[in-house]
Amino acid sequence: MASSSDSTIMTSKVVSPASEDKAIRIERANEYPHEVWFFLACLIALVAVFRLLSFVCSKMFTRNSLSSQDSEKGASHSKAVVNIRNLPLALINLYRVVAFRFTLDFGSYSLNLAEVVLTMMYMAALFTWTFINTTNVSGGKFDVSYWSNRAGVLIASQIPLITALGTRNNIISFITGVSYENLNFLHRMAARVVFVLVWAHAGAKIAPGLEATDLKEAWLRCGILAAASLTSLCIISLRPVRARAYEFFFYTHLVLVLLVLVGAYRHTENFSPLVFSYQTYIWPSFIIWGIDRIIRVIRLVAFNHTYFGFDSGAGKALDATTELLTPKCVRLTLKRPPHFKWSPGQVAYLITPGVSSLPFESHPFTIASYDSHMSLKEITSSAASTDSDSNTTPTVSYWKELVFLINVQEGFTKRLADIAARKGSVKVYLDGPYGATHNLNTYDTNVFIAGGTGVSHTLPLLLDTIEGVRSGKSICKRVTFIWCIRDPRNITWISSVLAQALSITPDSLKVAVRIYVTGSSISNSPDVPALGYESPEATPSISSVEVDSSHTPVFEKAQETLPIKNQDNVLVDNPMSLSAFVNLPSVTMRQGRPSLTNLLKEEAEETRGGSMCVAVCGSRSIASAVRKGLQFPVSGPLTVLRGGANVSLHVESFGYA
Repeated sequence: MASSSDSTIMTSKVVSPASEDKAIRIERANEYPHEVWFFLACLIALVAVFRLLSFVCSKMFTRNSLSSQDSEKGASHSKAVVNIRNLPLALINLYRVVAFRFTLDFGSYSLNLAEVVLTMMYMAALFTWTFINTTNVSGGKFDVSYWSNRAGVLIASQIPLITALGTRNNIISFITGVSYENLNFLHRMAARVVFVLVWAHAGAKIAPGLEATDLKEAWLRCGILAAASLTSLCIISLRPVRARAYEFFFYTHLVLVLLVLVGAYRHTENFSPLVFSYQTYIWPSFIIWGIDRIIRVIRLVAFNHTYFGFDSGAGKALDATTELLTPKCVRLTLKRPPHFKWSPGQVAYLITPGVSSLPFESHPFTIASYDSHMSLKEITSSAASTDSDSNTTPTVSYWKELVFLINVQEGFTKRLADIAARKGSVKVYLDGPYGATHNLNTYDTNVFIAGGTGVSHTLPLLLDTIEGVRSGKSICKRVTFIWCIRDPRNITWISSVLAQALSITPDSLKVAVRIYVTGSSISNSPDVPALGYESPEATPSISSVEVDSSHTPVFEKAQETLPIKNQDNVLVDNPMSLSAFVNLPSVTMRQGRPSLTNLLKEEAEETRGGSMCVAVCGSRSIASAVRKGLQFPVSGPLTVLRGGANVSLHVESFGYA
């Protein structure tokens, strides 16, 4: 009995460490994903709080500054005097400059410090919880059995987050106020970090060697399928691939995501402990994806119900007219659906079965028109009273209808251009609107900067500001509209709507339209004798900013639109001549690239004691120039403490990361 007892004790001593290791590994594999999610929840809440505080403080201190603004401007306002009451605004501006206007450039990639910090924090969190506490009970450090399976559980726990960040309708966007297109960066970043963890997890299993019998296991084959699919996703999601073959990326992405989810679900089935199933991390992704699709379907039915025979004009009300403005620009105009409302700068997804490769292929474009609250009579009568001698027809479509200006690339846009060349019509399903909204009513000065096709984002903002001042909702006193184009003839894209907007601008609002031609010489234009443009010598500071709009098939930035008269008697736009437009009092035209740094500095000086909003949409280089122009000292905390302008910046760029 004694020897038997001793043998049992010895066996216990040999088996116990392995059993204890396993119990510890399971406990930590169950607990650490919960801790990671607690960290992420706190991070999301922190972002939401920062945005809320920035919004509240800006509004509160902007209103406070209005009461004293006139007296401060009238008095001898010394820039050396520090006003301690501006300290909250100074801190907000410091946060804005450091977080969003300082960038790190990696070739064609550019990340602001907020994106860099979020990326580093996410990486640090996942890798820390993967590799901490990996010493086994025998004292062996960095035990692979401790971190390899834990990495797999952490990967599974992040799949719902990655899925949510990639959907158009998600709760994270609702909580933080960050638009889904900006969250798309985090979607790609999280997927790439998880990709590294996937191969750390897989490598730990592959390194010792796999036997032929192992590949017969369904769970292993499903794991390999999920890892291979995620690897392929990370490759095809790189910017060069997406830019040159977006449609290939779009459909391949859809298939590979499904393979990742199904493979991961079946793979985790074999490792789920009795207390908690690791599949619980996977199946919510299907629900998130399904809810997003259901919301899209509801939008489609609500805004496109004429296609389903609910109205007498079914099949025609949402037919869109097309026109090829230039070889690289298509204008698409359609009657606004009932109940469809949008804000300036938002985008809509267009589904055109007759043009797309697949029936429900959707493409996002910026809405170049403005959802006006003015009546048709008010718009037309105001324009007629001021433009009686201009022989132009009021551009009502820009105030009442949906207008898109589409940059022609390959694939879908190339096929659409072929139809537009024949001035054909296409059937369109509409999904949207999406994207952030801008409330510009509380700013004293608004500066809108666009490069090329990016003007479709800034034009509605200008129209919104003018209407806000007319209705008494906006306190804006000054607007500067800057547009950089390659060919002076491109001005006719929006010349009529700009002329009409200037004609209805109240006297209390000063509007300056500045056109910079960076490509073809103005002298090549047929209207050059009548232009009277300012020569390059008149512009002593010309930056080296490239102002050409970047090519992006994901958000093919709508270019300016002019309405067309069709069978439904939609009012047309009769584009005014280039010379007539440029000779308007508020319009200046220059050859060369603008010195955005000097321009922004001048605008900030004019707005001392008040608030200024800058909205920019264009290439990465023009956005970078604007960010640099609004760094220290123009928008620094010391400048704000001394009565400088409180500056907000909104950058719209649809490039790839």
